[in-house]
Amino acid sequence: MKNKVRVRFAPSPTGPLHIGGVRTALFNYLFARKHGGDFVLRIEDTDQSRFVPGAEQYIAEALDWLGITPDESPQNHGDFGPYRQSERQAMYKEHINRLIDTGWAYYAFDSEEELTQMRVSHEKNGETFIYNWENRTQLNNSLSLSPEEVTDLITSGAPYVIRFMWPLDTVVQFNDLIRGRIQIHGNTLDDKVLFKSDGMPTYHLANIVDDHLMEITHVIRGEEWLPSLALHCQLYKAFGWDAPEFAHLPLILKPVGKGKLSKRDGEKLGFPIFPLQWNDSSGYREAGYFPEAVINFLALLGWNPGTEQELFSLEDLVGVFDLGRVQKSGARFDPDKNVWFNHQYLQLKPLRELVRLFRPVLSEQGVAEKEFSDKHLESVVSLIRERASFVHEFWDLGSYFFHAPRIFDEKAVRKQWKSETPERISALADVLQEVEPFTAENSENSVKTWIADNALGFGQVMPPLRLSIVGALKGPQLFEIMELIGREETVSRMRYAVANIDSKS
Repeated sequence: MKNKVRVRFAPSPTGPLHIGGVRTALFNYLFARKHGGDFVLRIEDTDQSRFVPGAEQYIAEALDWLGITPDESPQNHGDFGPYRQSERQAMYKEHINRLIDTGWAYYAFDSEEELTQMRVSHEKNGETFIYNWENRTQLNNSLSLSPEEVTDLITSGAPYVIRFMWPLDTVVQFNDLIRGRIQIHGNTLDDKVLFKSDGMPTYHLANIVDDHLMEITHVIRGEEWLPSLALHCQLYKAFGWDAPEFAHLPLILKPVGKGKLSKRDGEKLGFPIFPLQWNDSSGYREAGYFPEAVINFLALLGWNPGTEQELFSLEDLVGVFDLGRVQKSGARFDPDKNVWFNHQYLQLKPLRELVRLFRPVLSEQGVAEKEFSDKHLESVVSLIRERASFVHEFWDLGSYFFHAPRIFDEKAVRKQWKSETPERISALADVLQEVEPFTAENSENSVKTWIADNALGFGQVMPPLRLSIVGALKGPQLFEIMELIGREETVSRMRYAVANIDSKS
């Protein structure tokens, strides 16, 4: 085993990066950083029929947005490239020939029709057809044909695949860093295809060759690859190589019901499952999530630090991450918890950064950029952000800071706007007109004094006053709102309410 830790994230460019793939990348990144190693991005594009234009760029952009940028990748070459499998074909051809020469692999010329007939024939007898030691010498391959026949078939361009020859009565034992000791009896396994007649390897061969040549020390991947682990370990043995350490991560499960998280779950329940937008599917970035919140949430899906702490920066996670604390069972995805994390990070953001993010929202609402200073907007945001989980919610929470209400909450009007209310609000407007300086403290003192002098209760004055200023019975401390919008605007809104609210409507 090499001394320096090297891990890889190896997605296929067949579409957007699923949030489960992001977690796999994250755990690889954390492990590499924890041990002073390298995090490699390798694009596994051997299946050209499923290649989707733009998918590779999407993967790179998503990782960059999340801050888990690889040390080596197709965009950032190191000493172990190329980093796209489609550019490594000569290496795979060399290694598959080595397996054939050493008797670990063989040519198979069976047509799809022949294999289908075999499957149907077995099914009629209540059996399952497996291409392995039981029947491979009776099938159309280089084990049953003469060397001359094999050469003639290949020369003539006959389609073929190259299969791994699984040895009889072989028991594969390996230790998974998450699941512990695993043992598999090989007689029930099939002779997997390693190489296709189009000159491209299957995942199994390319994966092993690349991991060895790139000096990968730890393979951290999803548990869906557990059934392939016996073959992969046996391939290392066939080549005479030391195998890396393996760790298979638990599935990310649906929020409700059984099975793993899917795109349909996100569409049905209204949450993203991709880091960035892909066609009509929203991404976490576009939905307003902070990358730090996404990282923190994903880190705790299937892993726990062993403490009650929940908020971790990426640097914090590097320090505490331990594969030994990754659980074996699936981790249920909780969209509400995801929102909770974003809320926590929003509260921690500097006001100047939140203002920068809020300005485009204001622009969309017709608020000119120069109409309000950054200092003014910081004051607004400081009053409303406690109730927000996303920056785009600031407008609904505080639109009244920018536009005087012209529509008033009907339910609040019916409950709070009495026949005597207009006279009271008008009188109070006259009082506030004289407050100097117009601060929250001075306004509050003047209003409280006026209420006491007129032998009124706060419930008779404060709700309709808030209704006049805000348009509804919502918002932060009312006198703070009044200070921010100023005396002239405050009094103007009160007089507009008196003239336009009809308690009988």
